[in-house]
Amino acid sequence: MRWAKKPPVRKAPMRLGISSYTFSWAVGVPGREPASPVGPMELLDKAVQLGVRVVQVIDNLPLLGRPKGELLRFRQRADELGIQLEIGTSGISPEHLAEYLSLAQLLGSRIVRVLTDTAEHKPTVEEVEALLRQSLPAYEKAGVCIAVENHDRLPTKVLAGILERIRSPFLGICLDTVNSFGALEGPEVVVENLAPWVVNLHVKDFWIRRANYQMGFVIEGRPAGQGRLDVPWLLKRLKEAGRDPNAILELWTPEQDSLEATIAKEDAWARESIEYLRTLIPD
Repeated sequence: MRWAKKPPVRKAPMRLGISSYTFSWAVGVPGREPASPVGPMELLDKAVQLGVRVVQVIDNLPLLGRPKGELLRFRQRADELGIQLEIGTSGISPEHLAEYLSLAQLLGSRIVRVLTDTAEHKPTVEEVEALLRQSLPAYEKAGVCIAVENHDRLPTKVLAGILERIRSPFLGICLDTVNSFGALEGPEVVVENLAPWVVNLHVKDFWIRRANYQMGFVIEGRPAGQGRLDVPWLLKRLKEAGRDPNAILELWTPEQDSLEATIAKEDAWARESIEYLRTLIPD
């Protein structure tokens, strides 16, 4: 089945969730690894503590290569808790996406969120389109959606153009509210260009301030509802576009004087964010 402009709407209502990027510092940032890092099972515990029913594990906490028994225990525990799993990665080579399709099927993930770029490979627009076309038949057969996240390099109109040309019901957008500042695009532009294609949402609030020495600006994170992102507007615009994706909280928690203090702030921001988002997303 093909569609003219956008992928089908999920039948399930929007659910609120957390991600391995909600707790980046606790998971481990290169060069600043905690003594007891948060892993997949600990993310499930945090979801229970916060009262959310979706956990997204993406490229800062790789699942590929873990023993199958460990992955099955992760899936079993999520099922017992009533938590829906979503997975993601960086890179869109057909071989890599085939591995992640198998992983999605093992874990029951309905999407594989992808970044087009890796440190080693930044494909051209033509390459992005060709690579996605190669992987889509297997994803369509399995009923798993590839969710391309807007990121620093490619403007959102370029991403929308790729999806328009491919026209698969199993290819959509994971909309991140902040990433496209790297392509000189704020949330209004991102939503305007990508809303019809959204199959997953990263709610990431932010603040922009002038640098202390006045020459330049700093973009940094804030708890959801305490920054510049108009979350009610965001959800309204997606609803107007006929989209009802899962909403995954991500945080850009600024580094504090110690790793312990940073992780404590990250935890506090997660609690504050979910408390606010619960007023808008009741599940």
